[in-house]
Amino acid sequence: MRLLLHTGLLAAIGIGLTGSPVVADITTTINPASNRGSWEGWGVSLAWWGKIFGTRSDLADIFFTKNLVSYSGSTLPGLGLNIVRYNAGASSSNSINGTTMASNSILSSRKIDGYWIDWTSSSPSSSSWSWGVDTNQRNMMALAKARGVDRFELFSNSPMWWMCSNHNPAGASDGGENIQSWNIANHAVYLATIAKYAHDNWGITFTSVEPFNEPSSSWWKSTNNQEGSHFSIATQTQVISALRTELNNRGLSSTAVSASDENTYDLAVSTWNSFNSTIRGKIGRINVHGYQQTSGRRDLLYSAASAAGLKIWNSEYGDSDATGTQLAQSLLLDFSTLHPTAWTYWQAVDGSGWGLITGDVEAGSLSSATKKYFVLAQFTRHIREGMRILDSGNSAVAAAYDATNRKLVIVAANFNSGQYINFDLSKFSQPSTNGAAVARWSTHLTSSEQYASYSDTVMSGTKFWSYFDQNTVQTFEVNNVSL
Repeated sequence: MRLLLHTGLLAAIGIGLTGSPVVADITTTINPASNRGSWEGWGVSLAWWGKIFGTRSDLADIFFTKNLVSYSGSTLPGLGLNIVRYNAGASSSNSINGTTMASNSILSSRKIDGYWIDWTSSSPSSSSWSWGVDTNQRNMMALAKARGVDRFELFSNSPMWWMCSNHNPAGASDGGENIQSWNIANHAVYLATIAKYAHDNWGITFTSVEPFNEPSSSWWKSTNNQEGSHFSIATQTQVISALRTELNNRGLSSTAVSASDENTYDLAVSTWNSFNSTIRGKIGRINVHGYQQTSGRRDLLYSAASAAGLKIWNSEYGDSDATGTQLAQSLLLDFSTLHPTAWTYWQAVDGSGWGLITGDVEAGSLSSATKKYFVLAQFTRHIREGMRILDSGNSAVAAAYDATNRKLVIVAANFNSGQYINFDLSKFSQPSTNGAAVARWSTHLTSSEQYASYSDTVMSGTKFWSYFDQNTVQTFEVNNVSL
Protein backbone atom coordinates (compact mmCIF):
# COMPACT_ATOMS: atom_id res chain seq x y z
CA MET A 1 0.00 0.00 0.00
CA ARG A 2 1.16 3.54 -0.58
CA LEU A 3 -0.03 7.06 -0.01
CA LEU A 4 -0.91 8.90 -3.18
CA LEU A 5 1.95 11.08 -4.50
CA HIS A 6 4.41 9.63 -1.98
CA THR A 7 6.55 6.56 -2.53
CA GLY A 8 9.67 4.95 -1.23
CA LEU A 9 8.92 5.20 2.51
CA LEU A 10 9.77 2.24 4.76
CA ALA A 11 7.16 0.51 6.86
CA ALA A 12 7.43 1.02 10.60
CA ILE A 13 6.23 -1.08 13.50
CA GLY A 14 4.58 0.38 16.59
CA ILE A 15 2.34 -0.73 19.45
CA GLY A 16 -1.39 -0.05 19.18
CA LEU A 17 -3.56 1.44 21.91
CA THR A 18 -4.68 -2.05 22.88
CA GLY A 19 -1.07 -3.22 23.20
CA SER A 20 -1.17 -5.28 20.01
CA PRO A 21 1.43 -4.72 17.28
CA VAL A 22 0.47 -2.30 14.54
CA VAL A 23 2.18 -2.33 11.15
CA ALA A 24 2.25 1.18 9.71
CA ASP A 25 2.44 1.38 5.96
CA ILE A 26 4.13 4.78 6.11
CA THR A 27 6.29 6.64 8.58
CA THR A 28 6.56 10.39 8.21
CA THR A 29 9.43 12.10 10.03
CA ILE A 30 8.91 15.81 10.66
CA ASN A 31 12.06 17.92 10.33
CA PRO A 32 12.23 20.57 13.09
CA ALA A 33 15.31 22.20 11.54
CA SER A 34 13.40 23.13 8.41
CA ASN A 35 11.76 26.50 7.88
CA ARG A 36 9.53 27.18 4.88
CA GLY A 37 8.43 30.55 6.16
CA SER A 38 6.05 32.07 8.67
CA TRP A 39 2.46 31.40 7.70
CA GLU A 40 0.62 34.60 6.77
CA GLY A 41 -2.80 33.07 6.53
CA TRP A 42 -5.81 31.82 4.62
CA GLY A 43 -8.08 33.95 2.50
CA VAL A 44 -10.81 34.36 -0.05
CA SER A 45 -11.62 36.72 -2.89
CA LEU A 46 -14.79 38.75 -2.47
CA ALA A 47 -15.64 38.93 -6.17
CA TRP A 48 -18.24 37.85 -7.07
CA TRP A 49 -20.12 36.44 -4.13
CA GLY A 50 -19.42 39.52 -2.01
CA LYS A 51 -21.38 41.69 -4.42
CA ILE A 52 -24.51 39.58 -3.94
CA PHE A 53 -24.18 38.39 -0.34
CA GLY A 54 -22.17 41.25 1.15
CA THR A 55 -24.72 42.00 3.88
CA ARG A 56 -24.88 38.43 5.21
CA SER A 57 -23.31 38.47 8.68
CA ASP A 58 -23.76 34.71 8.97
CA LEU A 59 -21.50 34.18 5.97
CA ALA A 60 -18.99 36.59 7.50
CA ASP A 61 -19.07 34.50 10.69
CA ILE A 62 -18.65 31.28 8.72
CA PHE A 63 -15.68 32.45 6.68
CA PHE A 64 -13.90 34.88 9.01
CA THR A 65 -14.26 33.44 12.52
CA LYS A 66 -13.48 30.10 14.15
CA ASN A 67 -16.82 30.11 15.94
CA LEU A 68 -19.40 27.37 15.60
CA VAL A 69 -22.00 29.02 13.37
CA SER A 70 -25.64 28.04 12.91
CA TYR A 71 -26.40 27.93 9.21
CA SER A 72 -29.13 26.30 7.13
CA GLY A 73 -30.20 23.90 9.86
CA SER A 74 -26.68 22.79 10.77
CA THR A 75 -23.66 24.01 12.72
CA LEU A 76 -20.53 24.83 10.78
CA PRO A 77 -17.02 25.20 12.20
CA GLY A 78 -15.91 28.67 11.10
CA LEU A 79 -12.95 28.65 8.74
CA GLY A 80 -11.13 31.53 10.46
CA LEU A 81 -9.84 33.13 7.25
CA ASN A 82 -7.69 36.21 7.87
CA ILE A 83 -7.04 37.42 4.30
CA VAL A 84 -9.45 39.22 1.98
CA ARG A 85 -8.85 39.97 -1.70
CA TYR A 86 -10.97 42.92 -2.83
CA ASN A 87 -11.76 43.32 -6.52
CA ALA A 88 -11.48 46.80 -8.06
CA GLY A 89 -14.33 46.94 -10.58
CA ALA A 90 -14.04 47.82 -14.25
CA SER A 91 -17.65 48.60 -15.15
CA SER A 92 -20.01 51.56 -14.94
CA SER A 93 -23.28 52.62 -16.59
CA ASN A 94 -22.59 56.33 -17.04
CA SER A 95 -22.06 58.18 -20.30
CA ILE A 96 -18.93 60.26 -20.95
CA ASN A 97 -19.59 62.80 -23.70
CA GLY A 98 -21.87 60.27 -25.37
CA THR A 99 -19.47 57.35 -24.89
CA THR A 100 -20.67 54.37 -22.82
CA MET A 101 -19.37 50.97 -21.89
CA ALA A 102 -19.75 48.54 -24.78
CA SER A 103 -22.60 46.07 -24.60
CA ASN A 104 -21.22 42.77 -23.31
CA SER A 105 -22.07 39.33 -21.98
CA ILE A 106 -20.81 39.86 -18.44
CA LEU A 107 -23.22 38.39 -15.90
CA SER A 108 -24.71 40.99 -13.57
CA SER A 109 -23.14 39.33 -10.51
CA ARG A 110 -19.73 39.53 -12.18
CA LYS A 111 -20.06 43.09 -13.40
CA ILE A 112 -18.27 45.02 -10.66
CA ASP A 113 -18.82 48.77 -10.56
CA GLY A 114 -15.60 50.73 -10.77
CA TYR A 115 -14.87 53.98 -8.97
CA TRP A 116 -13.19 56.03 -11.74
CA ILE A 117 -16.16 56.60 -14.01
CA ASP A 118 -14.96 59.62 -16.02
CA TRP A 119 -11.56 60.15 -17.63
CA THR A 120 -11.78 63.93 -17.41
CA SER A 121 -10.15 64.11 -13.97
CA SER A 122 -7.81 61.93 -11.91
CA SER A 123 -8.68 63.76 -8.69
CA PRO A 124 -10.51 61.41 -6.33
CA SER A 125 -12.55 64.32 -4.98
CA SER A 126 -13.89 65.24 -8.42
CA SER A 127 -17.12 64.12 -10.04
CA SER A 128 -15.06 61.75 -12.19
CA TRP A 129 -15.00 59.41 -9.23
CA SER A 130 -18.02 57.69 -7.66
CA TRP A 131 -17.14 56.32 -4.23
CA GLY A 132 -20.64 55.14 -3.34
CA VAL A 133 -20.71 52.15 -5.71
CA ASP A 134 -19.92 48.52 -4.92
CA THR A 135 -21.43 48.79 -1.45
CA ASN A 136 -21.99 45.07 -0.86
CA GLN A 137 -18.48 43.87 -1.64
CA ARG A 138 -17.10 46.71 0.44
CA ASN A 139 -19.51 45.87 3.28
CA MET A 140 -18.33 42.26 3.36
CA MET A 141 -14.77 43.53 3.59
CA ALA A 142 -15.78 45.64 6.60
CA LEU A 143 -17.53 42.64 8.20
CA ALA A 144 -14.38 40.61 7.65
CA LYS A 145 -12.18 43.25 9.27
CA ALA A 146 -14.52 43.44 12.27
CA ARG A 147 -14.04 39.69 12.71
CA GLY A 148 -10.26 39.87 12.76
CA VAL A 149 -9.13 39.82 9.14
CA ASP A 150 -5.78 41.58 9.11
CA ARG A 151 -4.46 41.26 5.55
CA PHE A 152 -6.11 42.86 2.54
CA GLU A 153 -5.16 42.71 -1.11
CA LEU A 154 -6.58 44.91 -3.86
CA PHE A 155 -6.69 43.20 -7.25
CA SER A 156 -7.96 43.98 -10.74
CA ASN A 157 -9.57 41.77 -13.36
CA SER A 158 -9.61 44.49 -16.02
CA PRO A 159 -8.84 48.18 -16.42
CA MET A 160 -11.87 50.46 -16.32
CA TRP A 161 -13.93 49.99 -19.46
CA TRP A 162 -12.99 53.40 -20.84
CA MET A 163 -9.32 52.44 -20.69
CA CYS A 164 -10.02 49.49 -23.01
CA SER A 165 -9.64 49.77 -26.78
CA ASN A 166 -13.10 48.37 -27.41
CA HIS A 167 -14.64 49.84 -24.21
CA ASN A 168 -15.45 46.27 -23.16
CA PRO A 169 -13.98 45.10 -19.83
CA ALA A 170 -14.57 41.45 -20.76
CA GLY A 171 -11.60 41.52 -23.15
CA ALA A 172 -10.60 42.10 -26.74
CA SER A 173 -12.42 40.33 -29.55
CA ASP A 174 -9.41 38.11 -30.25
CA GLY A 175 -8.17 37.70 -26.69
CA GLY A 176 -5.26 40.06 -27.28
CA GLU A 177 -4.24 43.18 -25.42
CA ASN A 178 -7.14 45.51 -24.77
CA ILE A 179 -5.76 48.41 -22.76
CA GLN A 180 -5.08 51.60 -24.71
CA SER A 181 -1.41 52.56 -24.61
CA TRP A 182 -2.16 56.02 -23.23
CA ASN A 183 -4.15 54.47 -20.38
CA ILE A 184 -1.41 52.15 -19.10
CA ALA A 185 -0.34 54.75 -16.57
CA ASN A 186 -3.99 55.50 -15.74
CA HIS A 187 -4.57 51.88 -14.75
CA ALA A 188 -1.84 52.30 -12.15
CA VAL A 189 -3.32 55.64 -11.04
CA TYR A 190 -6.73 53.97 -10.63
CA LEU A 191 -5.50 51.21 -8.33
CA ALA A 192 -3.19 53.43 -6.29
CA THR A 193 -6.00 55.97 -5.80
CA ILE A 194 -8.33 53.25 -4.47
CA ALA A 195 -5.61 52.03 -2.09
CA LYS A 196 -5.10 55.55 -0.77
CA TYR A 197 -8.84 56.25 -0.47
CA ALA A 198 -9.40 52.96 1.36
CA HIS A 199 -6.67 53.85 3.83
CA ASP A 200 -8.05 57.32 4.49
CA ASN A 201 -11.78 56.64 4.38
CA TRP A 202 -12.56 52.96 4.88
CA GLY A 203 -10.03 52.08 7.56
CA ILE A 204 -8.56 49.47 5.22
CA THR A 205 -4.83 49.26 4.59
CA PHE A 206 -4.09 47.12 1.57
CA THR A 207 -0.90 45.20 2.23
CA SER A 208 -0.55 44.60 -1.50
CA VAL A 209 -1.99 45.59 -4.86
CA GLU A 210 -2.18 43.11 -7.75
CA PRO A 211 -2.80 44.94 -11.08
CA PHE A 212 -3.49 41.82 -13.16
CA ASN A 213 -5.53 38.64 -13.24
CA GLU A 214 -4.09 35.84 -15.40
CA PRO A 215 -2.68 38.50 -17.76
CA SER A 216 -0.69 36.25 -20.12
CA SER A 217 -3.69 34.06 -20.92
CA SER A 218 -5.54 34.67 -24.18
CA TRP A 219 -9.04 33.62 -23.17
CA TRP A 220 -10.08 37.15 -22.15
CA LYS A 221 -12.43 37.81 -25.03
CA SER A 222 -15.26 40.30 -25.52
CA THR A 223 -17.87 37.51 -25.42
CA ASN A 224 -16.84 36.33 -21.95
CA ASN A 225 -19.25 36.41 -19.00
CA GLN A 226 -16.77 38.08 -16.63
CA GLU A 227 -14.34 41.00 -16.55
CA GLY A 228 -10.86 40.16 -17.80
CA SER A 229 -7.92 41.49 -19.77
CA HIS A 230 -4.78 40.22 -21.47
CA PHE A 231 -1.52 42.09 -20.82
CA SER A 232 1.67 41.44 -22.78
CA ILE A 233 4.90 41.09 -20.84
CA ALA A 234 5.99 44.51 -22.08
CA THR A 235 2.78 46.11 -20.80
CA GLN A 236 2.93 44.22 -17.51
CA THR A 237 6.37 45.73 -17.04
CA GLN A 238 5.06 49.25 -17.62
CA VAL A 239 2.12 48.78 -15.27
CA ILE A 240 4.27 47.35 -12.46
CA SER A 241 6.70 50.24 -12.71
CA ALA A 242 3.93 52.85 -12.85
CA LEU A 243 2.03 51.28 -9.95
CA ARG A 244 5.10 51.28 -7.73
CA THR A 245 5.59 54.97 -8.46
CA GLU A 246 1.94 55.88 -7.92
CA LEU A 247 1.80 54.04 -4.58
CA ASN A 248 4.98 55.76 -3.43
CA ASN A 249 3.61 59.17 -4.49
CA ARG A 250 0.62 58.61 -2.19
CA GLY A 251 2.68 57.68 0.83
CA LEU A 252 2.02 53.95 0.38
CA SER A 253 5.61 52.79 0.00
CA SER A 254 4.94 49.88 2.38
CA THR A 255 2.14 48.57 0.15
CA ALA A 256 3.64 45.84 -2.01
CA VAL A 257 3.07 45.37 -5.72
CA SER A 258 2.25 41.68 -6.21
CA ALA A 259 2.44 40.02 -9.61
CA SER A 260 1.36 38.47 -11.84
CA ASP A 261 -1.49 36.18 -10.78
CA GLU A 262 -0.86 33.83 -13.70
CA ASN A 263 -3.23 30.89 -14.13
CA THR A 264 -0.61 28.15 -13.66
CA TYR A 265 2.69 27.58 -11.91
CA ASP A 266 4.49 27.02 -15.21
CA LEU A 267 3.16 30.23 -16.72
CA ALA A 268 4.15 32.10 -13.56
CA VAL A 269 7.73 30.85 -13.99
CA SER A 270 7.76 31.98 -17.62
CA THR A 271 6.42 35.42 -16.77
CA TRP A 272 8.87 35.91 -13.91
CA ASN A 273 11.79 34.87 -16.11
CA SER A 274 10.66 37.47 -18.67
CA PHE A 275 11.09 40.35 -16.22
CA ASN A 276 14.42 42.13 -15.96
CA SER A 277 16.11 42.81 -12.64
CA THR A 278 14.73 46.36 -12.43
CA ILE A 279 11.12 45.20 -12.66
CA ARG A 280 11.74 42.28 -10.33
CA GLY A 281 13.01 44.79 -7.79
CA LYS A 282 9.66 46.60 -7.87
CA ILE A 283 7.67 43.44 -7.09
CA GLY A 284 7.14 42.75 -3.41
CA ARG A 285 5.62 39.28 -3.72
CA ILE A 286 4.95 36.65 -6.38
CA ASN A 287 1.27 35.74 -6.75
CA VAL A 288 0.17 32.64 -8.62
CA HIS A 289 -3.10 30.82 -9.21
CA GLY A 290 -3.45 27.11 -8.53
CA TYR A 291 -5.43 25.99 -11.57
CA GLN A 292 -2.72 23.57 -12.66
CA GLN A 293 -4.01 21.48 -9.76
CA THR A 294 -1.57 18.60 -9.11
CA SER A 295 0.56 19.31 -12.19
CA GLY A 296 3.21 21.93 -12.91
CA ARG A 297 6.69 22.82 -11.71
CA ARG A 298 5.94 24.34 -8.35
CA ASP A 299 9.57 23.77 -7.43
CA LEU A 300 10.86 26.06 -10.16
CA LEU A 301 8.64 28.90 -9.05
CA TYR A 302 9.75 28.44 -5.45
CA SER A 303 13.39 28.47 -6.53
CA ALA A 304 12.85 31.68 -8.48
CA ALA A 305 11.11 33.35 -5.54
CA SER A 306 13.78 32.22 -3.10
CA ALA A 307 16.55 33.55 -5.32
CA ALA A 308 14.78 36.92 -5.37
CA GLY A 309 14.11 36.91 -1.64
CA LEU A 310 10.35 36.98 -2.21
CA LYS A 311 7.41 35.15 -0.71
CA ILE A 312 4.77 33.35 -2.76
CA TRP A 313 1.01 33.49 -2.31
CA ASN A 314 -1.27 31.00 -3.97
CA SER A 315 -3.65 33.90 -4.48
CA GLU A 316 -6.48 32.02 -6.16
CA TYR A 317 -7.54 28.40 -6.12
CA GLY A 318 -10.76 26.75 -7.22
CA ASP A 319 -12.04 23.47 -8.62
CA SER A 320 -15.36 21.76 -9.34
CA ASP A 321 -14.74 18.76 -7.07
CA ALA A 322 -17.22 19.20 -4.22
CA THR A 323 -15.71 16.27 -2.28
CA GLY A 324 -12.55 18.28 -1.57
CA THR A 325 -10.28 15.53 -2.89
CA GLN A 326 -8.69 17.72 -5.54
CA LEU A 327 -8.35 20.60 -3.09
CA ALA A 328 -6.58 18.42 -0.52
CA GLN A 329 -4.19 16.93 -3.08
CA SER A 330 -3.32 20.30 -4.60
CA LEU A 331 -2.96 22.10 -1.28
CA LEU A 332 -0.71 19.43 0.19
CA LEU A 333 1.48 19.64 -2.90
CA ASP A 334 1.67 23.40 -2.40
CA PHE A 335 2.94 22.87 1.14
CA SER A 336 5.52 20.29 0.07
CA THR A 337 6.84 21.94 -3.10
CA LEU A 338 5.58 25.49 -3.74
CA HIS A 339 5.97 26.67 -0.14
CA PRO A 340 3.56 29.61 -0.22
CA THR A 341 3.08 31.69 2.91
CA ALA A 342 -0.62 32.25 2.20
CA TRP A 343 -3.39 30.50 0.30
CA THR A 344 -6.72 31.92 -0.85
CA TYR A 345 -9.85 30.38 -2.31
CA TRP A 346 -11.70 31.88 -5.25
CA GLN A 347 -15.50 31.55 -5.01
CA ALA A 348 -16.61 30.90 -1.44
CA VAL A 349 -20.20 30.67 -2.67
CA ASP A 350 -20.88 29.00 -6.02
CA GLY A 351 -22.55 26.04 -7.72
CA SER A 352 -21.37 23.00 -9.70
CA GLY A 353 -18.97 21.98 -6.95
CA TRP A 354 -16.94 25.20 -7.05
CA GLY A 355 -18.22 26.79 -3.86
CA LEU A 356 -17.39 26.06 -0.26
CA ILE A 357 -21.03 26.93 0.30
CA THR A 358 -23.33 25.82 -2.52
CA GLY A 359 -25.22 28.72 -3.99
CA ASP A 360 -26.37 30.43 -7.16
CA VAL A 361 -24.66 33.82 -7.07
CA GLU A 362 -26.57 35.12 -10.07
CA ALA A 363 -29.92 34.15 -8.53
CA GLY A 364 -28.87 35.17 -5.02
CA SER A 365 -29.74 31.80 -3.48
CA LEU A 366 -27.85 29.76 -0.90
CA SER A 367 -27.73 26.09 0.01
CA SER A 368 -25.60 23.85 2.24
CA ALA A 369 -21.87 23.54 2.77
CA THR A 370 -19.97 21.18 0.49
CA LYS A 371 -17.67 18.45 1.79
CA LYS A 372 -14.87 20.62 0.40
CA TYR A 373 -15.71 23.16 3.10
CA PHE A 374 -14.88 20.68 5.85
CA VAL A 375 -11.71 19.53 4.10
CA LEU A 376 -10.50 23.12 4.00
CA ALA A 377 -11.41 23.53 7.68
CA GLN A 378 -8.86 20.84 8.51
CA PHE A 379 -6.18 23.25 7.29
CA THR A 380 -7.51 26.71 8.09
CA ARG A 381 -8.63 26.06 11.66
CA HIS A 382 -5.30 24.53 12.70
CA ILE A 383 -2.43 25.94 10.64
CA ARG A 384 -2.62 29.52 11.81
CA GLU A 385 -0.99 32.85 11.14
CA GLY A 386 2.52 33.11 12.54
CA MET A 387 3.23 29.39 12.60
CA ARG A 388 6.49 28.12 11.12
CA ILE A 389 5.99 25.74 8.20
CA LEU A 390 8.12 22.61 8.48
CA ASP A 391 9.16 19.92 6.02
CA SER A 392 7.51 16.54 6.46
CA GLY A 393 9.33 14.68 3.71
CA ASN A 394 5.92 13.56 2.50
CA SER A 395 3.88 15.26 -0.21
CA ALA A 396 0.64 14.24 1.50
CA VAL A 397 1.54 15.67 4.92
CA ALA A 398 1.75 19.33 5.99
CA ALA A 399 3.34 20.38 9.28
CA ALA A 400 3.44 23.67 11.17
CA TYR A 401 4.89 24.73 14.51
CA ASP A 402 3.38 27.23 16.95
CA ALA A 403 6.35 28.49 18.97
CA THR A 404 4.24 30.54 21.39
CA ASN A 405 2.17 27.54 22.49
CA ARG A 406 4.85 24.90 21.76
CA LYS A 407 2.36 23.05 19.58
CA LEU A 408 2.95 20.96 16.47
CA VAL A 409 0.16 20.76 13.89
CA ILE A 410 0.06 18.01 11.26
CA VAL A 411 -2.50 17.69 8.46
CA ALA A 412 -2.33 14.49 6.43
CA ALA A 413 -4.41 12.72 3.79
CA ASN A 414 -4.80 9.24 2.40
CA PHE A 415 -6.48 8.63 -0.96
CA ASN A 416 -5.72 4.94 -1.45
CA SER A 417 -6.57 1.83 0.57
CA GLY A 418 -6.94 2.19 4.32
CA GLN A 419 -3.64 2.17 6.20
CA TYR A 420 -1.83 3.21 9.36
CA ILE A 421 0.48 6.21 9.21
CA ASN A 422 3.18 6.77 11.82
CA PHE A 423 4.36 10.28 12.68
CA ASP A 424 7.92 10.35 14.00
CA LEU A 425 8.94 13.34 16.15
CA SER A 426 12.30 11.93 17.23
CA LYS A 427 14.24 14.82 15.70
CA PHE A 428 12.59 17.36 18.01
CA SER A 429 14.49 18.36 21.15
CA GLN A 430 11.27 17.63 23.05
CA PRO A 431 8.82 15.47 21.08
CA SER A 432 6.01 15.88 23.61
CA THR A 433 5.89 13.20 26.36
CA ASN A 434 5.23 9.49 26.33
CA GLY A 435 1.51 8.82 26.79
CA ALA A 436 0.46 12.43 26.10
CA ALA A 437 -2.88 12.88 24.35
CA VAL A 438 -2.84 13.98 20.72
CA ALA A 439 -5.99 15.78 19.58
CA ARG A 440 -7.34 14.46 16.28
CA TRP A 441 -9.91 15.69 13.75
CA SER A 442 -11.10 13.74 10.73
CA THR A 443 -13.03 14.40 7.53
CA HIS A 444 -14.03 11.51 5.29
CA LEU A 445 -14.36 12.72 1.71
CA THR A 446 -16.97 10.20 0.60
CA SER A 447 -18.93 9.41 3.78
CA SER A 448 -21.05 11.44 6.19
CA GLU A 449 -18.13 12.37 8.47
CA GLN A 450 -17.65 16.12 8.16
CA TYR A 451 -15.31 17.55 10.81
CA ALA A 452 -15.27 15.11 13.69
CA SER A 453 -13.01 15.41 16.72
CA TYR A 454 -11.53 12.42 18.56
CA SER A 455 -9.50 11.79 21.72
CA ASP A 456 -8.16 8.35 20.85
CA THR A 457 -4.55 9.10 19.94
CA VAL A 458 -1.50 9.24 22.25
CA MET A 459 2.26 9.59 22.02
CA SER A 460 4.21 6.34 22.23
CA GLY A 461 7.76 7.37 22.92
CA THR A 462 8.63 9.80 20.13
CA LYS A 463 5.89 8.61 17.77
CA PHE A 464 2.15 8.48 17.35
CA TRP A 465 0.03 6.90 14.66
CA SER A 466 -3.46 6.80 13.30
CA TYR A 467 -5.47 4.65 10.96
CA PHE A 468 -6.57 6.42 7.78
CA ASP A 469 -9.53 5.13 5.85
CA GLN A 470 -9.35 5.64 2.13
CA ASN A 471 -10.20 9.22 1.14
CA THR A 472 -9.62 10.73 4.57
CA VAL A 473 -8.02 13.98 5.75
CA GLN A 474 -6.93 14.15 9.39
CA THR A 475 -5.40 16.85 11.57
CA PHE A 476 -3.36 16.32 14.72
CA GLU A 477 -2.28 18.79 17.40
CA VAL A 478 0.62 17.75 19.63
CA ASN A 479 1.34 19.89 22.69
CA ASN A 480 4.56 20.43 24.66
CA VAL A 481 6.80 20.12 21.62
CA SER A 482 10.10 22.00 21.34
CA LEU A 483 12.13 22.35 18.17
